[in-house]
Parts: sequence; C-alpha cells; structure tokens
Amino acid sequence: MTVAGFGFRREALLASLIDALERIEKHHGAVDRLAATHTMCPLVQALGKARGIAVIAVADAALSTATTITRSRHSLQARGTGSVAEAVALLAAGPGAELLGPRLISADRLATAAVARAPLRGD
Repeated sequence: MTVAGFGFRREALLASLIDALERIEKHHGAVDRLAATHTMCPLVQALGKARGIAVIAVADAALSTATTITRSRHSLQARGTGSVAEAVALLAAGPGAELLGPRLISADRLATAAVARAPLRGD
C-alpha cells in the first residue's frame, strides 16, 4: 500500500493539494490512500472524495515520532517534525513504512505531499 501524506498552509485551496498529488504521482505512480493530520483532514477529505481515494487521519501529536528526510525549520517549530507531509505518510502507512523520496511542493508553494510505502506482510 502506498500513502500520500499532505502538509499545507491555512491559505491552501483544493487546487494546491491537487497539484501536489499530481506531482507526487508523476514521480512515484498512483497512490492507494491519502493521509493528513486530524486538524488538516477536511481539505484532504475533499481531495479524496474528488479522486475516489480513502483518507487516513493521523494524530497531530504523533508527528514528532516520525523520522523525515526533509528538515524544514518552520515545520520543526510549528509542528515538531521536519516535514508534516512526510511524517503523515509514514505514520499512515504503518510500522516499518519507508518514504519513496522527499516531499514535493505545489506550484503555489502552499501544499506539500510525500509518499510512503507500507512493508509487504508475509503470511
């Protein structure tokens, strides 16, 4: 399972998230799920509804537990993680998940998206 996690500014619109998702899918292929923190979920749910993709909500307090590739100073101060998008993707994909690369930024610079892949589970 691949999960696209999102981070965005308050000013972001659905178009910002659509652009970020399209950039991620161009680099890493289609995703199975979308993810956001509980406080950011409504806009990502709108994207999920528009694209027919389920959304996973992640606890805001869990962000600092994920190790991210990106180390944004602003994100560290505001949310306790180097990248909200990367942390959300990892947490939503589950234990042992790996990022497919660093976050990508929408053209309007209001949203970021990153993809994590859940490990294959043996029977």
